[in-house]
Amino acid sequence: MSAPASPASLEAYRPELRPGVRVSDELLLGSGTVHLIKNTESGQSFKVGVREHFLISRMDGSHSLEEIGAQYAGRYGRRLADTNWQQLLRMLGTRGLLAGAPAADPAPAPQDTKTPKSERRFMRGTLPLVADPDATAGRLHRAAGFLLSAWWMVPLLILVAVMETVVVLRAGELALATRETFTNPVLLTATGALLWLSTALHELAHGVVAKHYGGRVAEIGLRWRLPSVIMFCTVDNYLYLPTRWARVATALAGAAMNLLFLLPFFALLLLVPLDDATHDALAALLFLGSIQAFAMLVPLPPLDGYKIVGQLLGATELAASSGAYLRLAVRRDPLAAGYPRRARIAYTAYGLLCLLVLGALVAGAVSLTHFLLTTP
Repeated sequence: MSAPASPASLEAYRPELRPGVRVSDELLLGSGTVHLIKNTESGQSFKVGVREHFLISRMDGSHSLEEIGAQYAGRYGRRLADTNWQQLLRMLGTRGLLAGAPAADPAPAPQDTKTPKSERRFMRGTLPLVADPDATAGRLHRAAGFLLSAWWMVPLLILVAVMETVVVLRAGELALATRETFTNPVLLTATGALLWLSTALHELAHGVVAKHYGGRVAEIGLRWRLPSVIMFCTVDNYLYLPTRWARVATALAGAAMNLLFLLPFFALLLLVPLDDATHDALAALLFLGSIQAFAMLVPLPPLDGYKIVGQLLGATELAASSGAYLRLAVRRDPLAAGYPRRARIAYTAYGLLCLLVLGALVAGAVSLTHFLLTTP
């Protein structure tokens, strides 16, 4: 649908976004704030400023441009000229965001130009596992969604906290058992297979929790970068879920699933008499599985922890923005003072968090290596 040309008809025009258009909350980006807009039909995403979002968010078919313009003038103290409206509507129309406008072409898939095509197919690729991933996630949610209620989740998380307390208190014993398991190929293979299954459930958990909050799952499949083969689950509208908590919970779901997966094996280890080899294998599964879960919460891209911190701080492209700001701040560049207070706090907090986490990881790795090398 094209916007009316005459000024009178332009003012009466009631623009409406396509049903598949999603708009994010306000997010920090660099020294400013933006909103993300996604056309779920084409897969294309765009960034717009706060003022553009003020206008676009009111395009629901019930408000005329005259009404939206009056609200804009009340907020920002100036009215938009006809040329401003025409530029905005033309931009939205050419990107397929307006109802009645021609649909936008699908976003092109990224191409790896450095690796020959035949080698790419063998060394790396993806394989869809289901024809309708969103319906599959919906069926899984109907089957297991009751576990997301507080009546189930609170007791389960308490059990996870107990389990991880035991892991910390018995870390040396579990590490030695893990070392022994690495000398037994059969048990090592079994442990590795269970850890791989845990990663598959990790991915499905993201999809199930996203469905719980109204999300849409676009893909469920296998991705390989030989020699690794992993399962993946893509939530198409993660950044556009209705609340910040919904987005944090969706990102956190994978690591929570990894830890919940370990609970039955933890019970076996504590309550059932086992031979030494089986005991060592279960201890290794508990030790490595816990490391696997918490590794996903490290706040570095592209891990789940990075997404969680980004949501908590209300930012997009957090690592790049933080790096740019901190470089300016360290050099005492006057441009750093131009960042708003919220951005300065968020970027500094993220930088300090990364330093603390990386320091803890290095210290932990050094301590574990020293312990394993010096303990007979």
